[in-house]
Amino acid sequence: MKIQLHSVSGRHPAARPTASAALRRVDLEVHPGEQIAVIGPSGAGKTTLLHILACALRPDGGTLLLDGRDPWRQPARVLRALRGALFLAPQVPPLPPRQRVVTAVLAGRLPHQGLWHSLRSLVYPTGIAQADTALARFDVSDKLFARVDRLSGGERQRVGLARALLSDARLLLVDEPLSALDPARAQQAVATLTEAARDKDATLVATLHDVPMALQYFPRIIGLRAGEIAFDLPARDVSRELLDELYAHEGLPALPLPLEEPVPELHVPMTCR
Repeated sequence: MKIQLHSVSGRHPAARPTASAALRRVDLEVHPGEQIAVIGPSGAGKTTLLHILACALRPDGGTLLLDGRDPWRQPARVLRALRGALFLAPQVPPLPPRQRVVTAVLAGRLPHQGLWHSLRSLVYPTGIAQADTALARFDVSDKLFARVDRLSGGERQRVGLARALLSDARLLLVDEPLSALDPARAQQAVATLTEAARDKDATLVATLHDVPMALQYFPRIIGLRAGEIAFDLPARDVSRELLDELYAHEGLPALPLPLEEPVPELHVPMTCR
């Protein structure tokens, strides 16, 4: 899916109507099948950007085009169909606590199913094998029939990501998918998401606080600061100086990897649960 933002501004989804804009006159173009990591300090506008791209938040100014169409100028039925081609994975997955994991994962297919099939799946899930396969890619298939409220925070986050693998969405929007994961699980999750997006030929936009992980797995990096794009570059061109400037007021220690050199790809065996 092609994305075009022309001078787009917007407030955070949880902000009051009188709050200042979290995103300020952003211009951006993303081509179909691209994989982009959005990095930047807390409060930079990353979550607001994803919600605008997901048509969950209407811009306060400017124009959003998805495949050349302004979603907010379409009839309601067209907007619903367009949202069905998008998948937004929030940082905290909206999983009903009493729901079984298998049902939560299969919900990723709901926008592409009829009403009768969707209701029937709530009683007797269809596609159990597909859900199991998706969970296995995040090493959490042993929780297939567990209740969501009995999962750890990291397990919930991986279940939420597994939903994306069953979606037929052409645009995957993932907000901080690593916040509850240890380093090995985080690497596994990012590798799985990027591979799945390539397999689907879907566009992937992910916000990440883990800068080395973003540089390792994403070809294009957007640095966002104070609601504006500080840089938009191939990962190989993102220097330590640019990152120091991006996070200048965060008081962060030096990044743990030598960003001047390519980050080696690590293959982490995942055997324990």
